[in-house]
Amino acid sequence: MINFDDTKVAFADKTNFDLKRMHFLFLTMNNPTIAKIGIWFTTLALKIRLPIKWMIKKTIFAQFCGGESLEDSRSTVEKLAASQIHTILDYSVEGEESEQVFDANRDEIIRSLEMAAITDNIPTGVMKLTGFTAFDLLAKKQSNTPLTEVEEHKYTAFLERVDKICDKAVEVKKYLFIDAEETWIQDVIDEVVYGMMEKYNKETVHIFNTYQMYRTESLQNLKEAHQMGQERKFKLGAKLVRGAYMEKERERAEKRGYSDPIQPTKEASDTAYDSAVTYCIEHINEVYLCAGTHNENSSRLTAELMEKHGIPKNDPRVYFAQLYGMSDNLSYTLANEGYNVAKYVPYGPIAKVLPYLMRRAEENTSIAGQSSREFLLVKKEVARRRHDAS
Repeated sequence: MINFDDTKVAFADKTNFDLKRMHFLFLTMNNPTIAKIGIWFTTLALKIRLPIKWMIKKTIFAQFCGGESLEDSRSTVEKLAASQIHTILDYSVEGEESEQVFDANRDEIIRSLEMAAITDNIPTGVMKLTGFTAFDLLAKKQSNTPLTEVEEHKYTAFLERVDKICDKAVEVKKYLFIDAEETWIQDVIDEVVYGMMEKYNKETVHIFNTYQMYRTESLQNLKEAHQMGQERKFKLGAKLVRGAYMEKERERAEKRGYSDPIQPTKEASDTAYDSAVTYCIEHINEVYLCAGTHNENSSRLTAELMEKHGIPKNDPRVYFAQLYGMSDNLSYTLANEGYNVAKYVPYGPIAKVLPYLMRRAEENTSIAGQSSREFLLVKKEVARRRHDAS
């Protein structure tokens, strides 16, 4: 039984100053009213150009981001590596849509893979496909509405960007995780990703799709993707997460009058997630797994299933992943036990990653118990250090 309550292990590389910052942030996030006021003020202050970037960089940015550039993130990569934790560098710039920006995003992901090529500490790249084409174009494609000639050219350019990145991941022998997005563009994303898998996942896995298990259809989608791989002769990479768009999905379903695509309860999501983990482990020769979770029970289950099926802790076909700045009790404990663990480490200019940071704060506030759990663990470690020092 893995003990995820040992804060000495969880916060081994955190200074007392780090713990004070974490204490402040998670205390704030644990109060929805204060958190919403903070998000509102920060967004407004930047909009009217108040000089608060330094404050953001010292607090929420330092907690959840690795740096403002790839080079700036090196120290974070090295710090995590000292605790046997790998890094997934995530270029988290959002909200800009132009062909020039899409090309620049492609080039940035390729640079991140080139950085990964020179170290064992970065086993994978990651990307959101909405970083390489307009969201509305993907939505139109999924709706089966005919594209204009200009849109067809843009869609072709999008596919070329994706293929170039996938080709680079294979060249440098790294994994590439492709994030899940909203249901009304996910089908077309799946189609693109499975096409890349068919091209690049013949002998081993390089390309991973992401399955949001809070969706009612995800478990069946995972099984059908595995079957597709069997028929089309490719191996499946599956990154399992619970999901990130629940409120938006439910609001849209209600507004447009279609069935809610989200599981009815958290327990149903948990059951679907654990069933998907079980399915991947049982088919580990054809389905590589990244268990992206902040859930202790799901993490224990994955470890138990690996032992049951004789899968070594450091088998490269199985990874655990958590977001940087969160659930260190999972990441550091699993790494200390010898499992493959990676932290998603977002990076980018402060102003451009602000949407990501605000979403992170909102999600911590809305997820039942997440901020409370983080806060209590930090309090426990502060008390432990005070006791040991006395």
